[in-house]
Amino acid sequence: MSTEGPSSLLSFQTRRRRIRFSAPDTSNPFPNSAIIFAVTAAAAAAAPPRLSSSAPVRRVRLPMSTDQLLHLLRSPAASSNPAARQGLRSPQRLRLPQAASGMRRASVACSSSGSRGDGGMTYKGAGVDIDAGTELVRRIAKMAPGIGGFGGLFPWGDDYLVAGTDGVGTKLKLAFETGIHDTIGIDLVAMSVNDIVTSGAKPLFFLDYFATSKLDVDLAEKVIRGIVDGCQQSDCVLLGGETAEMPGFYAEGEYDLSGFAVGAVKKDKVIDGKNIVEGDVLIGLPSSGVHSNGFSLARRVLEKSGLNLSDQLPRNDGIATTVGEALMAPTVIYVKQVLEIIGKGGVKGLAHITGGGFTDNIPRVFPSGLGAKIFTGSWEVPPVFQWLQQVGNIEDAEMRRTFNMGIGMVLVVSKETADRILKDSQGSNCVYRIGEVIQGEGVHYT
Repeated sequence: MSTEGPSSLLSFQTRRRRIRFSAPDTSNPFPNSAIIFAVTAAAAAAAPPRLSSSAPVRRVRLPMSTDQLLHLLRSPAASSNPAARQGLRSPQRLRLPQAASGMRRASVACSSSGSRGDGGMTYKGAGVDIDAGTELVRRIAKMAPGIGGFGGLFPWGDDYLVAGTDGVGTKLKLAFETGIHDTIGIDLVAMSVNDIVTSGAKPLFFLDYFATSKLDVDLAEKVIRGIVDGCQQSDCVLLGGETAEMPGFYAEGEYDLSGFAVGAVKKDKVIDGKNIVEGDVLIGLPSSGVHSNGFSLARRVLEKSGLNLSDQLPRNDGIATTVGEALMAPTVIYVKQVLEIIGKGGVKGLAHITGGGFTDNIPRVFPSGLGAKIFTGSWEVPPVFQWLQQVGNIEDAEMRRTFNMGIGMVLVVSKETADRILKDSQGSNCVYRIGEVIQGEGVHYT
């Protein structure tokens, strides 16, 4: 890589994609290498290692100065959709078509089936072993000390770059069956940006990886449109991505997704949970439903129920919702709501409730020796979870370690801050007081 003159192009290869931008010789908040590091890291992490030599490449050309690029990364993305500019959106109603530390989270998804022989269904019986994933993280930590947070922090000047990567698991199977492809991209963005905002970071940009055996351009466009929607909801930029066409690797009509988000937070503004003390309050932000975890078990329950995705979900609140609509409701993106709350001060820790549920995720933000007491019944549990538990005969402990149970993000705050947040909450930005910090490790339910 070389530079020539005041407006030459810097060019570098990230796997099989080339990203180019102008770099005039002017001073800027981050040197060019900062952008190169962030984009290269994002591209490397977003794309799985198996690539087809014939796969098409999506390129991003940014004919702008480094200062302009940084301004773009740090500025909210423009949106023609007013709802995308107004904070947390209410869950979308889906229509079924006819026919410095690092981060490492065990996010296991598989499609094998089964149930516990002595009664209720379990996540492990459906093919997902959370304990095995946790053991893998423990082993990796020996090779890469410092991992374990929701996002990985890389020091850069007065800031930390905060990075996260994820997929959407076997929720993709339901996308294939329902034909709903225009919201799965929202799920993809949500899983990463919700992780990095737990450090107080504002998402800057996102990259995606889309892989399939035979490229269906119309279908892929729907998926990417959802990713763009998710980026707009997060006020971040879709900076680039990879399209891999790998004949014979996936079943006909199927595809896989992964994504990578990078954000930034001032070093003196990082939220790390170190100041959490006994008596602090747990504030829960409602989910739209299952989000993007637990679908190996949810799909087994659906199979047992005998219902079709187009059948009405059994519920007693008078609202007509199909099973497919309930399961495919896109993951809530909490970025705007959380950053607004953080901006008013008093937030000590945040936990994104994904795989592992309350039981495994909330303790990740606590100092040693502290745990949580959860007030069950203090928030509204969506009907889809009641249906899953009843049909699958799933025990309470299993539900709480597999699903979000209606709470997708948990904030740990002082009592004074909790009172303010509860007073300020209204409309679609409702919140719940769901528990408190106690002495003794683990999560206890009352």
